[in-house]
Amino acid sequence: MIRVSKVLALAPKGLNKFIVTHTRCQATKAAANTVKTEKSEKKSTAKESQSFTMNIFRGHLQASQIFPYPEPLSEEQNETLKMLVDPIEKFFEEINDPVKNDENGSIDEKTLEALWSLGAFGLQVPQEYGGLGLNNTMYARCVDIVGYNDLGVGITLGAHQSIGFKGILLVGTPEQKEKYLPRVCDGKFAAFCLTEPSCGSDAGAIRSKAIKSKDGSHYVLNGSKIWISNGGLAEIMTVFAQVPITDPETGKTQDKVTAFIVERAFGGVSNGPPEKKMGIKCSNTAEVYFEDVKIPAENVLGGEGQGFKVAMNILNNGRFGMAAAMSGTQRYCIKKAVDHATQRIQFGKTIDNYGTIQEKIARMCILHYVTESLAYMISGNMDKGSQDYHLEAAISKCFGSESAWWVCDEAIQILGGMGYMKDTGLERVLRDLRIFRIFEGTNDILRLFVALTGIQYAGSHLKELQKAFRNPTANLGLIVEEAAKRATRAVGLSSPPNFIHLVHPSLADSATLCAKSIESFGQAIENSLIKYNKTIVDEQFVLNRLAQAAIDTYTMAAVLSRATLSASKNLPSAQHEILMAQTWCTEASSRVAYNLKVVQSGKHLDVFTKLSKISKNVCEAGDVIQLNPLGY
Repeated sequence: MIRVSKVLALAPKGLNKFIVTHTRCQATKAAANTVKTEKSEKKSTAKESQSFTMNIFRGHLQASQIFPYPEPLSEEQNETLKMLVDPIEKFFEEINDPVKNDENGSIDEKTLEALWSLGAFGLQVPQEYGGLGLNNTMYARCVDIVGYNDLGVGITLGAHQSIGFKGILLVGTPEQKEKYLPRVCDGKFAAFCLTEPSCGSDAGAIRSKAIKSKDGSHYVLNGSKIWISNGGLAEIMTVFAQVPITDPETGKTQDKVTAFIVERAFGGVSNGPPEKKMGIKCSNTAEVYFEDVKIPAENVLGGEGQGFKVAMNILNNGRFGMAAAMSGTQRYCIKKAVDHATQRIQFGKTIDNYGTIQEKIARMCILHYVTESLAYMISGNMDKGSQDYHLEAAISKCFGSESAWWVCDEAIQILGGMGYMKDTGLERVLRDLRIFRIFEGTNDILRLFVALTGIQYAGSHLKELQKAFRNPTANLGLIVEEAAKRATRAVGLSSPPNFIHLVHPSLADSATLCAKSIESFGQAIENSLIKYNKTIVDEQFVLNRLAQAAIDTYTMAAVLSRATLSASKNLPSAQHEILMAQTWCTEASSRVAYNLKVVQSGKHLDVFTKLSKISKNVCEAGDVIQLNPLGY
């Protein structure tokens, strides 16, 4: 049995250097965020999160943002959205030409004008500023359509509003909103400028600098940014730069990242030629240069020295949109594959009759169902006022981008040689998709973000127990409750979290699998904290497996919730959705069990050690080590 005292003795006293990295469009991007030890016991009590994913790191079920599946649209909003969907689909059918966009490496003026006329560049800007005023769920539906049709156009739109001017929308002053939001809805492109040659996932390495004038009226910005989406088009930019800030108490001056609203019209702003890319070729990507750019002091966005916070807020807020876009792309690939499979005859049958093709199509459809479920669950929760969605949004980005890549690849495989041909359209989609696992947070970094954020939350609970033991009389209930949990778990008498009552009866067994995964996951996190303490931040082999287990557990809950809603409404697709949810939970729960076994197995940890050594050997040699079998 694990003794409470042992847990408390070995628990980390706060993961003092906890790296949280995120990235922006067109490249890995990030901010290193330090989670500081609280200054007083009063402050050390962690805020209780409503996040499902955050809570599974404690082995707890927090169902408030899972069940019931969100339905945030009013009747009026539904009607508004339906009126918008038809024109957007008509635009892609009659005006936009994705093949031409790809070949030309740009979107022609006629197409851009049609997008501006549709209001597509100001979907979430309040109507008072000239936008359409859509909420997150309505926005997700529009992005879904764009993802189905042309990811290059999607990046042009997303770089503009999902990150380009999103900071103004989220944290801008009333004056900033009044000045800039009407302009970004009426022909002025926006861009998000964070990445530099010296920093990708380490945004702390930013070298662009803005010096405040002696009279405090303006800043002078110098520096450069790379891989900026809309960089050659943007007239209004959200730019991040180091600003020397003096602490009034200590008198010490330190550079801190600050966000600015920068206009090309300020002077000193220029850009390089469009980058030549693998995919999303029609989206403009360029280096942007700032030379003695004079920025008015009132254009500081979110407060001086608050740049990291602003950047993270922007990126976290927009990630669900990527899942929505990836959902649309998967649907496009599935349609291509199904059309071919139901018409292509081999050995006397259409190939959809063969088990190999059936498995491919079924798995493609399940991945699409999960991705779609994540996109609308997260956007729906945001629309209901949730502030605890950051881990779920990161998961949706990772899951959606990886699923879309796999679905497109399998669609090409089903089409065979035809799928490899340019005219089929899938090779363009595959090229376009590759960037989505990189930008707005590389999936590798986001997995670490999910794992470390959750572990920090779990560790804070152990600190609460430490505090309780300082005054056991006053906190006897907490101590006894925790001891009882551990004792029953140690002798196998504890029962996992139970939410069978929340799902459709046909999904009861699947809900049990998910609940067991939550319990096992919480125990694995605790064991990892005991074993590694604060050095857990360096155990990336372990962290990646924990993150994958978290992803599988959250996706199980999401599809259980959505399928339950469909069944309760008796939708025509309900039984089909139940089949997909059951299948996903069976396989996802098995992956969870395997990954949790791996992180606690000496045999597998030894494999991690060997992998590390292999990598180091090769990197030291600068090439593979072994000779060709012929010896030369």
